[in-house]
Amino acid sequence: MKAVVYKDAYTVAIEEVPEPKIEDPRDVIVKITTTNICGSDLHMYEGRTNVEQGKVLGHENMGVVAEAGSAVENFRQGDRVSVPFNVACGTCYNCVHGWTSFCTRVNPTEGVDGGAYGYASMGPYAGGQAEYLRVPYADFNLLRLPSGTEHEQDFTMLSDIFPTAYFGTDLARVGPGDTVAVYGAGPVGLLAVHSAMLRGAAQVFAVDMHHDRLRIAEEFGATPVSIDGGDPAGQIIEATGGMGADCGVEAVGYQAHDPAGDERPELVMDWLVRSVRTTGRLGVIGVYMPQDPGAATEEAKQGRIAFDFGRLFQKGQSLGTGQCPVKRYNEQLRDLIIAGRATPSKIVSHELPLTEAPGAYDKFDKREDGYTKVILHPAAA
Repeated sequence: MKAVVYKDAYTVAIEEVPEPKIEDPRDVIVKITTTNICGSDLHMYEGRTNVEQGKVLGHENMGVVAEAGSAVENFRQGDRVSVPFNVACGTCYNCVHGWTSFCTRVNPTEGVDGGAYGYASMGPYAGGQAEYLRVPYADFNLLRLPSGTEHEQDFTMLSDIFPTAYFGTDLARVGPGDTVAVYGAGPVGLLAVHSAMLRGAAQVFAVDMHHDRLRIAEEFGATPVSIDGGDPAGQIIEATGGMGADCGVEAVGYQAHDPAGDERPELVMDWLVRSVRTTGRLGVIGVYMPQDPGAATEEAKQGRIAFDFGRLFQKGQSLGTGQCPVKRYNEQLRDLIIAGRATPSKIVSHELPLTEAPGAYDKFDKREDGYTKVILHPAAA
């Protein structure tokens, strides 16, 4: 089958790889109809992780069941499904307590709990930027979708970025009437704006340096804050009468850059702490790594991000972070889509056949104007 394979820094290729097979009676093989390029895929694309050469990429996947193992009870050939990016067993301590993103059974990497498809250090699982994908523990992991092709662009966001964005607003405990600061207007940040609005926020500030993305944030109801206009924390404090926002979401991560283009991994965290009021709540869903050899500072190379923790402590702010447990949210978000309340597909900028993935990676990585969210269709390859 055709698949997107990691070759080296800034190089992915379409290659023929073996089709996955049922390896355990609890497995399902999914024929991929839609798979996305995620912003976190770019960390691997840029050579900023330890992903191995030859890895099939892709953790945002949906499709139709092609084959079900003999022990699978809930899914049959032809069922339309969303595949959470978390690979989870469903019965370990963390899974039972709702933390499927930190399953203790699925990842043989020492010291790492949690598995994912097609991602560095997240276990031996091939990704879904391919024609077919093997899904372990399928009865637990898969989310059933209505048959047909309605809401295809919306449903493809259920595997990762929509639940991840909602998780960020949950960590920040966004509630009715709140003022929210969202740092980063990439795909996850944009859907964090959408999620905050769904949770009843009165005003959401979206902070970014890319004006095309800030325009999309406005379409979701946000107040755009451009870094070009000066200190974004200062802009938010001024706009809230000196109080700061009630809560905030960090959707940028360890490769944050200042307006001059210099990498500053602590910068967005500093802005977030300053722009949220005393006793406010922070949800950090941008990716941070325990080791980053390509980082700008020696501390950051060891995963040590020297943000203003003293100010956070002084202000009595609460902070939550980590990878999203997708199953905690995906069913409810699916139903909001069906009801017409949620429209995450607004962020889609490009819909391409799988064979165009290498060029799309390049353009997305360069933040070319208009490249916001790319979805791929293997059947069109």
